[in-house]
Amino acid sequence: MRRALVMVFAAGALGGCTLEPTYLRPAPAVPSSWPVGAAYPPAGPAASPSVRYQDIFRDPRLQDIIARALANNQDLQAALANVGIARAQYRVQRAQLLPNIGATATAGESRNRSQTARSYEADVGFSAFELDLFGRLRSLNHAAQQQYLASEAGARTARLTLIAEVATAYLTLATDRSLLAVATDTEASASKSVDLTRARLAGGVAPRSDLSQAQTILYQARSDRADLTTITAQDRNALDLLVGAAVPDADLPGSIESLDGMLGELPAGLDSRILLRRPDVEQAEHQLRAANAQIGAARAAFFPTIDLTALAGVASPQLSALFHSGSFVWSAQAAAAQTIFDGGANRGNLALTKAQRDLATAQYQKAIQTAFREVADALARQGTIDEQMAAQTALEASAADNYAVVQALYEQGVDSYLNALDAQRTLYSARLSLASTRLVRAANLVTLYRSLGGEEAAPASQAARGAS
Repeated sequence: MRRALVMVFAAGALGGCTLEPTYLRPAPAVPSSWPVGAAYPPAGPAASPSVRYQDIFRDPRLQDIIARALANNQDLQAALANVGIARAQYRVQRAQLLPNIGATATAGESRNRSQTARSYEADVGFSAFELDLFGRLRSLNHAAQQQYLASEAGARTARLTLIAEVATAYLTLATDRSLLAVATDTEASASKSVDLTRARLAGGVAPRSDLSQAQTILYQARSDRADLTTITAQDRNALDLLVGAAVPDADLPGSIESLDGMLGELPAGLDSRILLRRPDVEQAEHQLRAANAQIGAARAAFFPTIDLTALAGVASPQLSALFHSGSFVWSAQAAAAQTIFDGGANRGNLALTKAQRDLATAQYQKAIQTAFREVADALARQGTIDEQMAAQTALEASAADNYAVVQALYEQGVDSYLNALDAQRTLYSARLSLASTRLVRAANLVTLYRSLGGEEAAPASQAARGAS
């Protein structure tokens, strides 16, 4: 029995090595810096990439809605459940590295002619414990660990995506409420113009064409108001779905203009290496590491497997003498098995694992390239949005002033209604465009926050320890 235990511990010491290829992180197939040019903001000093969503979305109502969504959203709950499944699978696989020790106790009686024989036995031991001399079990354990870490990164991806979707839905609802207000105001203004034109027509001062022209913008604004009423209701339904519960009216934004000053700024001076900490990129790398570990298990399948069985206990024909010194018994045996012919199954399995590693490498590089594209696009928008916003604001102010002047001239009979109609249409369009531009600026900040990976994650080693 002592020899058997020595064999177990010696095998454990030898099992520290594996046949896995040495893992080297692939060089990211993207430029080392972001694009530069007229569309991009100037580079700033190096800054910390970790940003909490509370630092970006400063509206307390939005923060509360995001917190509720993180607690209730079913997609996120499913992602967290997958983490639990992967953690449990990792524990099961890791347990294969240790022997399964069991205890048994038996009592028996048999009779042969006139004789009765009794036997009593108590044993402790293990059977068919595989000595991991070539690292097969250890490689499978590494693969399970990396799959667990990949699932944990996937849950963080789901969390980050949920935060971004809630913020976008909140901002979209705010913008559509602003557009609805513009359409409602324009309908009311156009209705007054129609009443005025109808009165001038009745007095023989205006032609019938003026009334028809005035009605066109009235009906257009009325149609837009009806459509935007539906859209704002749908926006609210989408927000309720993300949160997992109805959002109270008091927590909803009144307009996109009311959120001015409620959005923070992301730090400047970030190089493209920040993409390596995006949770979806981390997930792809953990899956690549898992595929690399599977190669080690496939290589180990070419070597023999060695199983050890050991048993120690006591046996006696009398229960009273069961634990006397002379009743101690033990046994130990080792069995080695080697496949002689498998029709090429082992070679095929090794080729399969190598192909799966190549696939995981391509998916990892694609994840980085997609992340780079998303950040570069968001930076391009960030570099010009302030100028666009200033121009749209000036356009709206000029259109409002022009409409006031032209409408006054028409009411005094100095100018034609066609000029007043054009001025009103220009003002209506400018107000709609200004609200939409506000959404573009806010939504781009959400996109940049999500694309850069949001908050810093716990180190992978800490996450792995959490599975123990």
